[in-house]
Amino acid sequence: MCISNKDKMKHEIKSTLAKLLATEDLIVEHKNVETAQFNVHSRVLTLPNWDKASEGIFDMLVCHEVGHALYTPDRDWTEGRVLSQSFINIVEDARIEKLMKRRYEGVSKTFFNAYNELSDIDFFEINNKEVDEMNLADRINLHYKIGNFVDIDFIPEEQYFIDKIDVIETFDEALDVAEELYAYCKEKKAEEKQKLEEMQQMKSDLGMDMEDMVGNSPSQSSDDNGEGQESDDVDGKPQSVNEPVIEDFEDFLKDNQGQQEWNEEPESETMEALNDALKNLTNTQTRESQYIEIPELNLKNIIVSNQKVHKDLDAGWIQNEEGREKYVERYKDMYSHIDLSEPICGEVDKMYYKFKKDAHKEVNYLVKEFERRKCAGAYARSSTSRTGVLDTKSLHTYKFNEDIFKKITVVPDGKNHGLVFILDWSGSMNNVILDTLKQLYNLIWFCRKVQIPYEVYAFTIDYSNYDPMTGKKERVFEVKDKEVQIPDSFHLLNFFTHKTKTKDLDRQMLNIFRLAASFDWKVDTPWIQAPHGYRLSGTPLNETMIALRQLLPEFKKNTNVEKVQCVVLTDGEGQPMRYNREVKRDWEDDLWMGTQYFGEGCFIRDRELGTTYLCEGHYYDDRNQTDVLLKNLRERLPSVNFIGIRIMPSREGSSFAHRYLGYGNEDYEKVMKRWRKEKSFAIKDAGYHTYFGMASTSLANDADFEVQDDATKAQIKRAFFKSLKNKKMNKKILGEFIELVA
Repeated sequence: MCISNKDKMKHEIKSTLAKLLATEDLIVEHKNVETAQFNVHSRVLTLPNWDKASEGIFDMLVCHEVGHALYTPDRDWTEGRVLSQSFINIVEDARIEKLMKRRYEGVSKTFFNAYNELSDIDFFEINNKEVDEMNLADRINLHYKIGNFVDIDFIPEEQYFIDKIDVIETFDEALDVAEELYAYCKEKKAEEKQKLEEMQQMKSDLGMDMEDMVGNSPSQSSDDNGEGQESDDVDGKPQSVNEPVIEDFEDFLKDNQGQQEWNEEPESETMEALNDALKNLTNTQTRESQYIEIPELNLKNIIVSNQKVHKDLDAGWIQNEEGREKYVERYKDMYSHIDLSEPICGEVDKMYYKFKKDAHKEVNYLVKEFERRKCAGAYARSSTSRTGVLDTKSLHTYKFNEDIFKKITVVPDGKNHGLVFILDWSGSMNNVILDTLKQLYNLIWFCRKVQIPYEVYAFTIDYSNYDPMTGKKERVFEVKDKEVQIPDSFHLLNFFTHKTKTKDLDRQMLNIFRLAASFDWKVDTPWIQAPHGYRLSGTPLNETMIALRQLLPEFKKNTNVEKVQCVVLTDGEGQPMRYNREVKRDWEDDLWMGTQYFGEGCFIRDRELGTTYLCEGHYYDDRNQTDVLLKNLRERLPSVNFIGIRIMPSREGSSFAHRYLGYGNEDYEKVMKRWRKEKSFAIKDAGYHTYFGMASTSLANDADFEVQDDATKAQIKRAFFKSLKNKKMNKKILGEFIELVA
């Protein structure tokens, strides 16, 4: 049975309630357990699936367990104490609920209404019992829970315990009272035992059978002939001499009927009844919720260094040249026209240098926009104040102007920024990878000019940590049960870094340009083959989000920047996540570590924040997983601004906008109007702080003005305006991005 959307929402609401009440980031879990429990050591509050519980009872139980979280200390109380756990529960429950009512005024009503409901449905199973004849511990438990709805009397020596419980404040005081109460109840239990033994002895002395003692009524004490012994009472009425004995003995035996062995330890029947009744509220047939944690990654084994990347690529081009020579030599007749003196990457290199030359205007525009917006922001934050020094130029106005002092304008320093770019290196990017790279290059050159530190990583699952010399594979993380599974093939390729010298950077940009061109079907590169480990692969976007939890703080620390902009350039959703799960197989003694896709009832748990996030997904649909990981990143790293750039075909603009905005509302219509006109839009707080949607057709920033030799004037005009329009759209998109940075 799956968890309904209503129950999921209920779980999240109750989790939030618990955290608000506790004023701390508790870890709240909803599991197929029978009773609520709080682990004071791990700070985990476990709530059952109370499908049959009303909202009032649910809220009360949450408040109760939060009371334990706030006021019950994490320590061993058994040392030197002689008492039962149930007695501790009775006294401690009364204490923590009193403290919760004192701390939150509205909680009193929650407890009152819930216990009223519990009383009505006889949660404590007292409807067929004489409350006044129950042991003191049970009556105290009822007094503090449903005492407003049930009459409970205490004799003076019992009222003593009520008075003590009313004033206790600490856990140690609760232990003292519970221990004293336990001793009292145990003493009363011993007195009952002694009374039973006396009655049994009396039975033996009288020579009566127990069944006869219980079964005969006072009226039957005489024989059928009416010849039984009788005596006159003070009223002169006949009375059996056996009648008082029989009545007392009968009542006592009825109370203790069925007890084969006398239990000398006092017990609480009401606590047992409450626990049993709570079990009936739970639904243990729902799918078990899975709480999955994010692992600590070994970044050294995940990040392929900038030096290693370009060493591999340099070697790859040499191998490409050698491979072409061998192939042409082998098939001379077919490839006799190939000029081996021409560099294998010659045409692509020409494309790169032409793009680099044409990009100067674009980059200068970005720099100009950045400086303009930065100055405007600084001016908006500036303040003017008097210096206390006379302004000689204004002295002549002293008769009608009091403001004759010099002024000073203070412009606060803006926060220094750093940029981290994440590039999608998946197979679906092949048609747009080169144009996307051109946009990225503009931003890199911009960063160089305004001296903003940056790093560029491309995510892939094509790279391997396997060492053929040693036969070993470096693990990217330690495999543990109930943690997100990270494939060993997941890597981040450090394409570019601000630490690179300008000369080396140009060579590196040429390397990656060649690599991207080899995937683009529009570019004729039959002899250029990507080296192993650098081919387009799957889409480990979610795994990248997990790695950013560690990578971004490290970047911030190493660069000493105050604000980080993390830009993710991708064309789709990440591949669905799995988690590690220990499984017992019939043919093995030890547990086997397998993996399982995220599904119904899966939660991501962040122990550091003390928060959980519903993170469902299927192998065919994981749309919410990236958003959940982004939410976690934003909460962990408030100094980071996350910017998404989604590259997609024109036909997908509507469905993408609908995902975050819905259909038919004002925001959706506004976004789609811009999409139809400019093939781009920006959505706020859609997982990312800002999520840009861009049509793949609008990426080409070179937008060459090309026409046929025999083109008409009308064709030339259309081609010119199309080229001009593409350039303007591109500038607008980049301008919006620069505004975020500035």
